[in-house]
Amino acid sequence: MIRARERLLLSLRHREPDRVPLDLGSTQVTGISVPAYISFRRWLGMPSGRVSISDGIQQLAAPDEDLLCRLGVDTRGLWARTSHSWPFRDTDDGRYLSHRDEWGLTYQRDKEASLWYDLVVHPLAGGDLSSDLIASHNWPFGGDPSRFRNLREKATAFRKAGYAVVMKSVCAGLLEMAIRLRGMEAFLTDLLLNRKEAEALIDRILQVKIEFWERGLSEVGDLVDIIAEGDDYGTQQSQLVSPAMFKDIFKPRQAELIDFVKKRAPHAYFFFHSCGNVRPLLPDFIEIGIDIVNPVQTSAPGMAASQLKQDFGTDLVFWGGGVDTQEILPRGNPEQVRDDVRRRLDILAPGGGFVFCTIHNIQADVPPENIIAMYETLEEFGRY
Repeated sequence: MIRARERLLLSLRHREPDRVPLDLGSTQVTGISVPAYISFRRWLGMPSGRVSISDGIQQLAAPDEDLLCRLGVDTRGLWARTSHSWPFRDTDDGRYLSHRDEWGLTYQRDKEASLWYDLVVHPLAGGDLSSDLIASHNWPFGGDPSRFRNLREKATAFRKAGYAVVMKSVCAGLLEMAIRLRGMEAFLTDLLLNRKEAEALIDRILQVKIEFWERGLSEVGDLVDIIAEGDDYGTQQSQLVSPAMFKDIFKPRQAELIDFVKKRAPHAYFFFHSCGNVRPLLPDFIEIGIDIVNPVQTSAPGMAASQLKQDFGTDLVFWGGGVDTQEILPRGNPEQVRDDVRRRLDILAPGGGFVFCTIHNIQADVPPENIIAMYETLEEFGRY
């Protein structure tokens, strides 16, 4: 009988194991929101008491081991302490919970109406971006030893139990974090009109990431199978930055990060999350050493699953794309979910190179019967 880790590694090597490997909750982009998680457990007749939170900003549940085992999930995630997973110290004004994180970003959640925290304060917003502004900011230390407390024990236990071990990054991507710090309009303008300082800001974020991976991989690198990073370059229609700007500004820095990581964990596969239409960037992703793409947003132009598999299926692993999460999973009926999952299995599973999960996180409004239909279809038709 193939164990979970072996199954996943076979698929990552573009070979067909006994069945399509499955991920749920190993990263902050392959998870499930708390309300959906509670309703799913109740539908299955499983206890639904206190739910652990893996990502406080997104309000994602940390799936319990009993559910992961019941579904046959092949992955287990290592969650170092970051601004999304450190215990929050909220301020409560009666209506809103507010949280200021280690980056100086302030998030807020309406206690009655919100399902997650929204970013409300960009600490580097206002005025021109300057070297003094960047230098004077209170930057987090990516290599803080407390981030990695007890991670080796967890990784050892996961490996001993036969699961593939996934480790996520300290923060969102280079572009995403710059936008969060400056605000979207301001930073996209910086890239055009103040490029020197925009690049300096990106480089400072990159430094935090390198600090994180240097310490993290020294702690657990020998036990990690998949290293998860990302940066959202795509929109529903095209890209947030032009392919030319990506090549000029972001590609060399992502290449530096990937090279740094792979030298310290040469056995590990590099997982990269980028939403939307990233098809024009996929050749660059391959060139700089990205092994796995996620979430495979097939609803965006140019991202049809069949064409992606045909054009890039020998070079990239598709981790996601298992079902449409914008319309069918939340608003369709179980039969529509089954049809969508089966079509995607028919396209993406042959030859390996496919890890099943939804296109991004399962949101709060997804009915439990649709989640069950998704997993039942994978169980029935996901075998080789």
